[in-house]
Amino acid sequence: MEVVKKYDEPELVLLLKQRSQHVFSYLYDNYAGALLTIIRNIVSDEELANDVLQEVFVKVWKQIESYDSTKGRLFTWMLNIARNASIDTIRSKGYQNSQQNRELTEDVYIAGGTSEMRIDQIGLRKVVHSLKQEYKVLVELSYFQGYTQDEIAKMLGIPLGTVKTRLRTALIQLREIIKP
Repeated sequence: MEVVKKYDEPELVLLLKQRSQHVFSYLYDNYAGALLTIIRNIVSDEELANDVLQEVFVKVWKQIESYDSTKGRLFTWMLNIARNASIDTIRSKGYQNSQQNRELTEDVYIAGGTSEMRIDQIGLRKVVHSLKQEYKVLVELSYFQGYTQDEIAKMLGIPLGTVKTRLRTALIQLREIIKP
């Protein structure tokens, strides 16, 4: 039975900076699941979320020299890379175009046959995903991930007033969608 070595954070960072392939594999094995969960909360497409995860680990490998332990833990640094890469992905023109050109699923035909939409049958997240992308991202970050409006404004690089206005508009639209 092979004994797997555990690394403390300073040792892990040092070996990553020395470009240890073995330690990079260890990092992937121990952190990929948690990072993928964060990515999936932002990027709903499974295949695209996996692509973003790979991109995140490439960035970690290339940018490990910029990691500063005095500013936070390694996982927090990687989490921010994952979150930013996810947001960049869903804001990209290619993603926007793919969302507009995707195939209609059977759910569309089923929902089209009824005039009443029941929130308990389709789930709140699916209702949120019916919003425009600029609203969907804000609702996701604010209500499902717990970020403050100020944090969201800084993260997305948009004015706080814009975040507040868009969230208010999104909530009004959600209210209209789920109203019986």
